[in-house]
Amino acid sequence: MREVTDATFEAEVLGAGGLVLVDFTAEWCPPCRMIAPVLARLAAEHADRLKVVSLDVDRNPATQSAYGVLSMPTLMLFEAGAPVKTLVGARPLHRLRLELANWL
Repeated sequence: MREVTDATFEAEVLGAGGLVLVDFTAEWCPPCRMIAPVLARLAAEHADRLKVVSLDVDRNPATQSAYGVLSMPTLMLFEAGAPVKTLVGARPLHRLRLELANWL
């Protein structure tokens, strides 16, 4: 999974044109570590239509603040540069698939 920063967020996420799932994460966050393999699997399954990236909130506070992210992990789905779905907390792969089914 590619990591984005405050400096690369606009190009990597907002300018991507398609679907991008952003994992707002932190190194100190156990649920973030739990969901990482789930996101890697989802990215592999939908590599043709979904880009999955992570953003460390401790190192990139401007983007975290701009999108009002208060809890980690927060997953935010962007479509053509606009946020269309926000999910807070870790979840198993089957639940994540269901919650994103309208886009995948």
